[in-house]
Amino acid sequence: MKKEAVEKNNNSVGIVETKYFTFAEPPKELLLDGGQRLGPITLGYETYGELNRDKSNAILVCHALSGNAHAAGFHAGEEDAGWWDSMIGPGKAFDTTKYFVICSNVIGGCKGSTGPASINPKTNKPYALDFPIITVSDMVDAQKYLIDHLGIDKLLCVVGGSVGGMQVLQWVASYAPRVRCAMPIATALKHSPQQIAFDEVGRQAVMADLDWREGDYYGKSQPEKGLAVARMIGHITYMSDQSMEEKFSRRLKDKNYSFKFKTDFEVEGYLHYRGDNFVKRFDANSYLYITKAMDYFDLSGDKLIPAGKQIDTRFLVIAFQSDWLYPAYQSQEIVRRLKTRHVDATYCEIKSTYGHDAFLLEVDEETHLIKHFLDKTFRGYDVRTYGA
Repeated sequence: MKKEAVEKNNNSVGIVETKYFTFAEPPKELLLDGGQRLGPITLGYETYGELNRDKSNAILVCHALSGNAHAAGFHAGEEDAGWWDSMIGPGKAFDTTKYFVICSNVIGGCKGSTGPASINPKTNKPYALDFPIITVSDMVDAQKYLIDHLGIDKLLCVVGGSVGGMQVLQWVASYAPRVRCAMPIATALKHSPQQIAFDEVGRQAVMADLDWREGDYYGKSQPEKGLAVARMIGHITYMSDQSMEEKFSRRLKDKNYSFKFKTDFEVEGYLHYRGDNFVKRFDANSYLYITKAMDYFDLSGDKLIPAGKQIDTRFLVIAFQSDWLYPAYQSQEIVRRLKTRHVDATYCEIKSTYGHDAFLLEVDEETHLIKHFLDKTFRGYDVRTYGA
């Protein structure tokens, strides 16, 4: 959303800036799931609203694959709002007059947090493929250090869609006593073979680009063609057949077929546009690392809540009818697992033609559900505790 449109609504968090937190300095590096140690680690993060006196109003927003810490407001001199600006701000779903909202870039990312493009202190060169393989659990462990740094003992809510929803589930699996309520949106307990397959095709597109150079392309040219193709493949899965028909149908860019291998159809031009823009803002190696973490993610069976363990975390699980990348049955499986463990879980399936992208676009429906659920969870805290 452009700045002018938000300003007219007068409900933006305004100008914000990314902050940075560094931890895991040697010899106290973070032990990763893969057995390697990583440190020092820097997390880029942003906050919106104010933390109340008893620190009971904190909400952690977890971003999806191509997201970052910039979830709301504007960076000085830039026109585009944060990726979830429609949901975060005064009077919005995550009302910053009531709540303190945090969003951090995941480790392995390329927008302020330590990842393959970061400088390896042992070589003074970018890590590239020397960066260790990471998991969603590693991402959450790093976020936990940030939450500790902010002095927050218990989060009111952890929320996110897609791989952000995986992080939500991992927070409960790893740190349930520190989460009052959880909102996994359009996500799954584990990737299906089809989801793994799409990720692998995207990775192979990147690695087949001659400019990838086994990951050692920093200071040279990024594998733009391969990364653009990966993004094009991904973007097809984010939409639905109906949304693509409504948006493009078989409309041509020109009046007639070119009878050449050119971009004849509007949908082709749209995919090229998406791919070309993605390579300007994202690192190819980060794409490889994050998609691999998504494929490794598995909280099926008793892994989410081990046998014999009881948790008090409340759940709101949201799915979308036209989402074929993370179909509703996967969200329903999350709820079934929770119900068998007698967890307070609410399931909402929103009618939408947008496909997986619906979690970013169905603002009114999500706002109604989330506002009510958050208010019910937060009720009982004295509103006089707001502020410094």
